[in-house]
Amino acid sequence: MRVIIIGCSRLGASLASSLAASGHEVSIIDAKSEALERLPHDFPGQVYQGVGIDLELLARAGADNADVLIAVTDRDSANLVSAQVAREKFHIPRVIARVYDPKAAEAYRAMGLDIFCPTTCGIDYIMSRLGGAK
Repeated sequence: MRVIIIGCSRLGASLASSLAASGHEVSIIDAKSEALERLPHDFPGQVYQGVGIDLELLARAGADNADVLIAVTDRDSANLVSAQVAREKFHIPRVIARVYDPKAAEAYRAMGLDIFCPTTCGIDYIMSRLGGAK
């Protein structure tokens, strides 16, 4: 599978390493060079410094042939725009974006985007551990 990850946070770097170790072709993009240093020195994928909405950069990273784009920057707006660009401009079949704001996450899910919300996941987990206590 050909995967592009936008955002080299702890999640992005760990995900890139795991996917590459599983044999997937991985390209990762982050605006900050220091973020890209989270990747192991022997990371076998492609690494790009820049923003995930730059059409030329996305094309260089393989967006024309990507199977998946995963947007996990620390900014909801960047993730949502990257996801929309991937879907509408490059027609990437599977696009996943992290969104921290539960209301925004629900609105974008309603538009057909594959959104995961760590805030909602955290609330659900804690509530389940408390037995649904109110």
